[in-house]
Amino acid sequence: MKKFVLYSFLLLLSGSMLLPFVVMLVLSFTPEGQISIGNFDFTFTIDNWRNVFNKVPVGRYFLNSLIVAGLTAAGQIIFSAMAGFVFARMEFKGRDFLFYVFLLSMMVPPQVNIVPLFWVMSTLGLVNTYPALILPGLFGGFGVFMMRQFFLDFPVELEEAARIDGAGIFKTFFTIVMPLAAPAIMTLGIFTFVSAWNSFMWPLIVTNTEDMRTLALGLAIFKGSLRELTLWGEMMVCCTVCTIPAILIFLFGKKYLINDIAAGAVKG
Repeated sequence: MKKFVLYSFLLLLSGSMLLPFVVMLVLSFTPEGQISIGNFDFTFTIDNWRNVFNKVPVGRYFLNSLIVAGLTAAGQIIFSAMAGFVFARMEFKGRDFLFYVFLLSMMVPPQVNIVPLFWVMSTLGLVNTYPALILPGLFGGFGVFMMRQFFLDFPVELEEAARIDGAGIFKTFFTIVMPLAAPAIMTLGIFTFVSAWNSFMWPLIVTNTEDMRTLALGLAIFKGSLRELTLWGEMMVCCTVCTIPAILIFLFGKKYLINDIAAGAVKG
């Protein structure tokens, strides 16, 4: 009986969370006339999708977001993993102080950095370019903290065995440590990818042409242009296009959010 109540509660909770996404998807395929008059007898149509793709360069927006989010996630993984490994394994003067500085950077609101970041990008001539969209996201205190905590629990025996076999620190890191750190790497990659994919404020500030807009920014501007008409079907298409890739990347990597294979790598 307890399990039935628990499962029923979890099912109800899951349904309440999924319902808005289901409604969004259904309305994106519903004729605008039915939505406007409140007639929700579902009639399938792709007119809303066709209209959105004809009005705005969704393909270009999607490509920009994919490039920015993908490279940002890849760079964040590499730099955070290397920094986290150094903080967890190597002894050097000022290590703890430097790590605390990284932690303090997590407490600074992102909005505070927008003006100096824009000044730097403008001075370097990078405004309205991919580097301007990608570089600020390559480094972050959260990623360094997360990877350091993972490597603190990482079996030292694996590294010692690699050194006995003659592997240097870089070979040990890239051939032994990184493959076994897949759970932490994928978790960080998912968080970074979704964050970069949904980023709105920074692309709004650092881009000034349509061909450099990201998906979230481009479709948000398009939805803003519909404010007087309130074309709900087309607005739901925009929301769906922005949401589906983030959901897919989470579903693809969700198993890495649960398993930690490194902890048992030296057993047996």
